[in-house]
Amino acid sequence: MIWMNPGVDGAFTTQMPALNNDIASSSETAVQRRPKVLFLVSEDRFFWSHRLPVARAALRSGYDVIVATRVQEYGQQIRDEGFHLIPLKLLRNTNSPLSEFAAIQELRRLYREEKPDFVHHFALKPVLYGSIATLGRQDMRSVNALTGLGYLVASRSWKARLLRPLLWNVFRFFLNRPNQRVVVENKEDKQLLASKVKVPSDRITIIRGSGVDTNAFQALPEPVGIPLVLLASRMLWIKGIQEFVDAAKLLRQRGVSARFVLAGDTDACNPSCIPREQLLEWQESGAVEWWGHQHDMLQTFEQANVVCLPSHGGEGVPQVLLEAAACGRAIVTTDVPGCRDVVRHGYNGMVIQPRNSVALALAIEELLSDPAIRKQMGIHSRNIADSQFSQTAVLDQIMTLYAELFSSSHSASETRPN
Repeated sequence: MIWMNPGVDGAFTTQMPALNNDIASSSETAVQRRPKVLFLVSEDRFFWSHRLPVARAALRSGYDVIVATRVQEYGQQIRDEGFHLIPLKLLRNTNSPLSEFAAIQELRRLYREEKPDFVHHFALKPVLYGSIATLGRQDMRSVNALTGLGYLVASRSWKARLLRPLLWNVFRFFLNRPNQRVVVENKEDKQLLASKVKVPSDRITIIRGSGVDTNAFQALPEPVGIPLVLLASRMLWIKGIQEFVDAAKLLRQRGVSARFVLAGDTDACNPSCIPREQLLEWQESGAVEWWGHQHDMLQTFEQANVVCLPSHGGEGVPQVLLEAAACGRAIVTTDVPGCRDVVRHGYNGMVIQPRNSVALALAIEELLSDPAIRKQMGIHSRNIADSQFSQTAVLDQIMTLYAELFSSSHSASETRPN
């Protein structure tokens, strides 16, 4: 494990002896300088819910941390953490070639002005636009985190089918440049990038999601009363929302007494977005309850007896499944990469084929009918979260990757004679 920490005077040091020797041989000015990492994330909400622990770990390890994102509701909280927040205007809202060009120019100005030691791009669009923005910057190191390939691989729309070959070719160029490292969350995504994008296997690191803080997300007793089945996610078609609604209707027709809840907001910038009007229509019909975005997920899981994510695919390792597992919940999900990494069929939940409302309804009904099985599966879920998805282990991996990038980007200048 490599942990980099600021000294008492703010100097950048590391606990790894080999890197200490390199730094000791550098000039005093180089030693005193704190390295700078820039996080490029599409939305402040996504940064706050998924990437905050990584940024905190980087700050503790001696980095100056810049967060570049579209700011909607978490700006002050991000600043209060000690990060330098740079609001972006254009990255997410690109709907024409002109606006896309403007978004890339915004990033190029940002990288030129801030001069980060390296940037960490999170998710498909930031990886693509951020990579384009680094063109001509031979000194720029990048961590490109493809945290699930989502719409690109899971959608059956004509637009997605048209874009796939083009994007594979674009990524083949950008992800194979020098000074690039790629992070994925499951082995299937690694294999896909190796075959489609030709990224060498040794330049792809598997880091299994964001991990879960098992101290913050404790095992919870199930609530009493009418059982509640929860699907917590962005409201996207590819998350299996339609199948969940259809399964709820089937179970109500079969006389199953349960509440079916959707928790999460719409995402108008995503091509798989479910219109708000559709969500309200489902709620008004009595098929499901729609709670919208939830700030306190621990409290949300506390109200659930069963957690579902009937995804169509394109996941990394879904954070909602890690948190549900840590809370000791039985889970119903689909047999797609990422989801099946967390849930073992018959052990801590049920794994079904995607796009199958009937199979989803039967799996939910089986769990609702047997509280003892749910309890045992919940214990297994908690054990999986503890043993395989600890946030501490994930942060160790990321900080090790940062240390390697920082060391490689400075080794030439640090060994140059004064």
